Amino acid sequence: MDEGGSRIRRRVSLPKRNRPSLGCIFSAPTAAELEPGDEGKEEEEMVAENRRRKTAGVLPVEVQPLLLSDSPECLVLGGGDTNPDLLRRMPTDREVGDQHNDSEVDMFGDCDSFTENFIAQVDDLEQKYMQLPEHKKHATDFATENLCSESIKNKLSITTTGNLTELQTDKHTENQSGHEGVTSEPGADLLYDVPSSQAIYFENLQNSSNDLGDHSMKERDWKSSSHNTVNEELPHNCIEQPQQNDESSSKVRTSSDMNRRKSIKDHLKSAMTGNAKAQTPIFSRSKQLKDTLLSEEINIAKKTIESSSNDLGPFYSLPSKVRDLYAQFKGIEKLYEWQHTCLTLNSVQERKNLIYSLPTSGGKTLVAEILMLQELLCCQKDVLMILPYVAIVQEKLHMIGEGSRGATLEMTLAKILYTSKTTQIIGMSATLNNVEDLQKFLQAEYYTSQFRPVELKEYLKINDTIYEVDSKAENGMTFSRLLNYKYSDTLKKMDPDHLVALVTEVIPNYSCLVFCPSKKNCENVAEMICKFLSKEYLKHKEKEKCEVIKNLKNIGNGNLCPVLKRTIPFGVAYHHSGLTSDERKLLEEAYSTGVLCLFTCTSTLAAGVNLPARRVILRAPYVAKEFLKRNQYKQMIGRAGRAGIDTIGESILILQEKDKQQVLELITKPLENCYSHLVQEFTKGIQTLFLSLIGLKIATNLDDIYHFMNGTFFGVQQKILLKEKSLWEITVESLRYLTEKGLLQKDTIYKSEEEVQYNFHITKLGRASFKGTIDLAYCDILYRDLKKGLEGLVLESLLHLIYLTTPYDLVSQCNPDWMIYFRQFSQLSPAEQNVAAILGVSESFIGKKASGQAIRKKVDKDIVNRLYLSFVLYTLLKETNIWTVSEKFNMPRGYIQNLLTGAASFSSCVLHFCEELEEFWVYRALLVELTKKLTYCVKAELIPLMEVTGVLEGRAKQLYSAGYKSLMHLANANPEVLVRTIDHLSRRQAKRIVSSAKMLLHEKAEALQEEVEELLRLPSDFPGAVASSTDKA
Repeated sequence: MDEGGSRIRRRVSLPKRNRPSLGCIFSAPTAAELEPGDEGKEEEEMVAENRRRKTAGVLPVEVQPLLLSDSPECLVLGGGDTNPDLLRRMPTDREVGDQHNDSEVDMFGDCDSFTENFIAQVDDLEQKYMQLPEHKKHATDFATENLCSESIKNKLSITTTGNLTELQTDKHTENQSGHEGVTSEPGADLLYDVPSSQAIYFENLQNSSNDLGDHSMKERDWKSSSHNTVNEELPHNCIEQPQQNDESSSKVRTSSDMNRRKSIKDHLKSAMTGNAKAQTPIFSRSKQLKDTLLSEEINIAKKTIESSSNDLGPFYSLPSKVRDLYAQFKGIEKLYEWQHTCLTLNSVQERKNLIYSLPTSGGKTLVAEILMLQELLCCQKDVLMILPYVAIVQEKLHMIGEGSRGATLEMTLAKILYTSKTTQIIGMSATLNNVEDLQKFLQAEYYTSQFRPVELKEYLKINDTIYEVDSKAENGMTFSRLLNYKYSDTLKKMDPDHLVALVTEVIPNYSCLVFCPSKKNCENVAEMICKFLSKEYLKHKEKEKCEVIKNLKNIGNGNLCPVLKRTIPFGVAYHHSGLTSDERKLLEEAYSTGVLCLFTCTSTLAAGVNLPARRVILRAPYVAKEFLKRNQYKQMIGRAGRAGIDTIGESILILQEKDKQQVLELITKPLENCYSHLVQEFTKGIQTLFLSLIGLKIATNLDDIYHFMNGTFFGVQQKILLKEKSLWEITVESLRYLTEKGLLQKDTIYKSEEEVQYNFHITKLGRASFKGTIDLAYCDILYRDLKKGLEGLVLESLLHLIYLTTPYDLVSQCNPDWMIYFRQFSQLSPAEQNVAAILGVSESFIGKKASGQAIRKKVDKDIVNRLYLSFVLYTLLKETNIWTVSEKFNMPRGYIQNLLTGAASFSSCVLHFCEELEEFWVYRALLVELTKKLTYCVKAELIPLMEVTGVLEGRAKQLYSAGYKSLMHLANANPEVLVRTIDHLSRRQAKRIVSSAKMLLHEKAEALQEEVEELLRLPSDFPGAVASSTDKA
């Protein structure tokens, strides 16, 4: 290079990471500051580096644009085929320890060849650039002005391939030199490709540009009063441009060149070291796209909600896109009048708590969805979902008076009311009577309407006469009609209630529900009706019904219920808890689409799934052996009438003459009141509540806990519910019970001679029970069982562990078949029989029970029953087929599935229980694996595939057989290839499986990345860290 030619000298200075100030800079020493031997050393280093470069060769390298930012991660140099993130590798233990030292660790000793090559090529380019006639004149101005004030806009892109190097500058340089420039604009594609430290820079581009411009102006003013050879220093963005003077001597330039070479090499190393130490967040492309779409909707909602207009948004404060989606996917073009009124109430606009009540099928859920979307999109607040319905915090509020479920709901709402004054609570219900108590408890407004989209007519049937329910009539009903259906003697005997006549009036063109008192009765009625239906019913949607049977076989691994096999061809099926969840879902879809036209079902369908019908028939005014309640009756008949399909809905209650008076009272009396079960459900209610209040530190002393209780639904109703004891006495007794049980510890604090305060804190056993959500009725039993297990835990099989995780609350419902029990017991291995012996259950005891002999020896019935359930679960894990286990133990497959689900849940609870107690450390690893086995109930090799959405056991087996044996295989699969490879797999299902696998894989990678970052992060309590920070400040 011509020594006489002017050149632009570039230095990149980087604020050190982990320093308190971003103003730290590195300035190159001037020639005067160099020691005498420095130039010789530099020349020797250059020769050595050139020799090393020739030996190793130079790979094609593409350098990312040099981006300057005032953030701690200022500079990232990415190399061609090498991933740029490799230059930002994780620091070693030694490097982490040295992060506070003044000297940089030489992490890139082997990269000196790259440094020298890079500097040499820049020098060559500078020489060629400065030799252009039009640039010799303006060299100084260009160096000192443009590269400072325009440095953010001018992205320098250097591409090196062999010995060919191109210098590309932006539009400003193009105008100066007449050469074409390439600009790099930050955009979606660029964000995807560049290292994340540069992506962070883009977010602050405008601010950085403004700051740099201000600094550049100040530096030029300062520089003009300084010596021409003094290096210019920028406090933040650190591009240093030495003043160029036409009269500068070659001697000073030579010294400065050597100095510059050493300085640039050192600082490139320093920059790369800083980048390597930097803990850079990972940017997910898919997450960015999702966030962009979401933020777009949120911005629209924000603009509308911030406007001064009364109409806050095009669709109840929501973007019009929401309205379009409702029209597209749900066919909802316009809201009912009551829905509009409810959504525009002042209490809703002011975010006050609200309770609204309407008859079933009135459209309550849509209002809850819109309110939820307002909270998410407009207010950007979290939403708590309480199933079976979704709202900000809402439930079928009449359920607050139903046993342990009601107690749990009451506790949840009470905690929210006590801890947060800004959370809005929206409650909806179809059946409410004493709403004033609920209003007081929830501090809510109330809205109600009697609107039904389809008119409902209620009928009663006595013998062959049908009466219409009429509140104006003297006895509550008026004559409607006589049944006109020709019954044979055989039919009369088989169908005394005339069900065949009632259902054939509506099916197959319309749908019908027949509510039966018991599960067995559902199956019998379905079969009986099909026996007397004509063959014409078989032709109705015949192909679709064959598809339903085929799908049922697939999910049952080739098994099909014989009753369903006979009834489905007629469009009839039963629906109760004896079905597996997959069977119920498939049948519900078939009913909703009109393939099935008749369901015989239990009362649980009315309280759960929304399956409306043209006609609803109640076969008897009983649920099991209990007489029907008004709330239950309303729920059942509320399913009659399908909005948008039927013009009318009908309900028919079949009754005997003996029940006539009770039924007349049933249809005329008001709804039952709703009462708190917080104290009635002792262990699941008030005790669990107090333990969680103290464990979460919501209330920890007696006065605060009593104050909390006054705000509960029970507190509102205490005058009605409490006859013998006061709320204060119940509070004190409950806390004393928990203390005596070893779950709480009481501390007495004497504030004065007269004033005493009682504080409570949770014990280790209490915390374990609280974290494991163990029913307090069983926590001490669980502790004893686990403790006894440590004395001789049998690990030759899973039986002992399964016994320890079999739910206690299912034991009381178990009635063993003693012959089956004895048969299974006799097939146990010696190790498995040892488990029974440890538990105190002998083969002779089971044999005597099976043969009906008298037993003198007393054996704990709960242990015997629990072991029987353990046999069921153990067999299920070995055979992984619910159907074969169902036949082997003569149990409904739905019951076995519920047992399996309960065991998986309880196993997880026991795991959390053990994690809080050091003495049970041995159970932790064992229970992690057992919980997985119980959750998926498949062979071990299929568990990873079962985690993917849409993959059940049958599909997992298909995928595994086809070679897709892990999550990585599915994530990288081609959906088109899957469709061709896997039988009965649609293109939509294939895409869903692949995308779900990718998402799971990404989540696991992010979790591991977070774990890595946590491991490599310098501890806040690291010795000397505080002192070091103080020294630097």
